[in-house]
Amino acid sequence: MSSKNKFGFEPLETKSVTPRRDRAPGPMGAAVRDVAETLQETTEAKVAQRRQNAEDAKAFRAAQGEGRVLVHIPLEEIATDDLPRDRLALEAVAASEEMEELKASIRERGQKEPVEVYIGPSGGYQLKKGWRRFTALSQLLSETGEAAFATIIARVETQPAERIARYIDMVEENVVREDLTFAEMAQVAIAAAADEGIEETDPAELVNRLYGALHKTKRSYIRQFVFLLTVLGDALQWPKEVARNQGVDVARAIKSEEQVEALRARLAECGGPEAQVRVLNGFLESEKSGESAVREAVAPKQKFEFFLGKTKVTARDGECRIVSERDFATIPKGRLEEAVKAFEEALQGGPRIR
Repeated sequence: MSSKNKFGFEPLETKSVTPRRDRAPGPMGAAVRDVAETLQETTEAKVAQRRQNAEDAKAFRAAQGEGRVLVHIPLEEIATDDLPRDRLALEAVAASEEMEELKASIRERGQKEPVEVYIGPSGGYQLKKGWRRFTALSQLLSETGEAAFATIIARVETQPAERIARYIDMVEENVVREDLTFAEMAQVAIAAAADEGIEETDPAELVNRLYGALHKTKRSYIRQFVFLLTVLGDALQWPKEVARNQGVDVARAIKSEEQVEALRARLAECGGPEAQVRVLNGFLESEKSGESAVREAVAPKQKFEFFLGKTKVTARDGECRIVSERDFATIPKGRLEEAVKAFEEALQGGPRIR
């Protein structure tokens, strides 16, 4: 059957073919899309940067509040008169070979370790730690006039601190480096005890607080030097030259005011450190000779015992033993200490020199 109609032509094709549209963007669309993508990336980067900036600012404020931020401070804005230094004979230290070596190092490599400062009573900066570095830079500035030596890298104390804590911070560095003599450490305790801003007035008691990081034996030596410097005073003209064993032995040998006065008179005549050493050694030898003579004149018993009520006392060379029904462990430590002090004073025939 023919598909043609009576007019002699075939039916028209009703199905139309729509051409596929090209989805690729044109030049303008590509440019707009690129701008949009770039804008989005930039916005995300800015958000991330702002977040990082906020975190950095928070960390900086925390570091600043804790005194961990280093700043450059002009030397002329820092004073050194609020805290007594933890060194004796500062002028000698400033002119020493060690100071010249430090200056050479700073001149060659710059300041590597910061000093520490705090805000003093007058509102200005006061030096707490780093006297040698401060002095070296001051000398370099005076000698060269170079601006590079006019400022110092410092860590600023931002939180209020107890007066005693500043003393501890001052000596801490040199104690760790073993750079202080026993006489210098004792002098710090004496100066702190005289400081109106510190409640404790007994320098021997302050030794434990100032030098708590040291072994108890070293603290004991420092207390002996505290006693020595206190009783001899200015008569001991070169305390730094007193060796540890010599100073401790002299302090332990002093038992009376008469000894102190005689020793002070001999020390006042010394013309130098060597003469001072000879005088102290002579004092020790004379005391040992006197003790030997006493021991030879009075031959004590090797051991003897006696009773006081129910308390048994046993005495021998270097030992006094007390046996009682009392539980000594229950007695407060302070009361026991007072009892032992009274016991020693009675044995010596009078109160000890403090």
